[in-house]
Amino acid sequence: MAENVQDSVMIEPILEELTISGKPTAGFDEILSRLSTLELFYVKKSEKGVVLLRVESRDIQKRPFLFFIIELGSTGIHLQYSIARDASLKMRRLYVIKMLVSILALIPDAYSPNNAELFQHIDSAIDDLIGSIPPTYSILYNSYDSLYNDYKETRRLNIELTASNKNLAVQAMQLNEENKELKERLQELETYSEESLMVKVQDWIESHGNTIDIEEFSKTLRVPTPRIEQILNKMVSMGYIEVRG
Repeated sequence: MAENVQDSVMIEPILEELTISGKPTAGFDEILSRLSTLELFYVKKSEKGVVLLRVESRDIQKRPFLFFIIELGSTGIHLQYSIARDASLKMRRLYVIKMLVSILALIPDAYSPNNAELFQHIDSAIDDLIGSIPPTYSILYNSYDSLYNDYKETRRLNIELTASNKNLAVQAMQLNEENKELKERLQELETYSEESLMVKVQDWIESHGNTIDIEEFSKTLRVPTPRIEQILNKMVSMGYIEVRG
């Protein structure tokens, strides 16, 4: 086991460098001041300009293993970075160039790179990476992208349906309460027998000057109008009351 650890320590990372011409358009003190707020970088002023160092990982002896150094000088940018031997050279190169672009974007009025050279490096890094992707991966990625879009749409619909179901559940509860009230009311209405309802009608007529307002009587006793009309017709046919023109 100890031999494996020693062997892994001996595997040094690959070092790569690239240079892009450029020049400061402000003093290096100004550039240092503006970049010193970057938390992930150690920033210092050198004899040639401003140096930014980022250590991403260290080996077992605490020495920098994955790192990159960006030096903004008076005649150009010097970039040095390490690449783990079991990592993708092309992916690492593109990542470091992206970090360089991000830093330059913070000081566009203080340092001016040669855009033609910078764009050429970016274009070359992207081409190398795209060229290394096998066709089968592209097919898989397209399928993944399509499935992911379907997943997002399905998730959106699920959220909407969940909200809709909650609203329907509330409405169902309200309808159940209303239905319960209607059933109770119907039961109350059905408690009047024909005989008792006839007595109610007779009492009403006597107390209202031998007249009956069917609508008013219906609301007072909470008895459906058709049933009252039916009782009145029966009482007329049985001679209990008579209709006067």
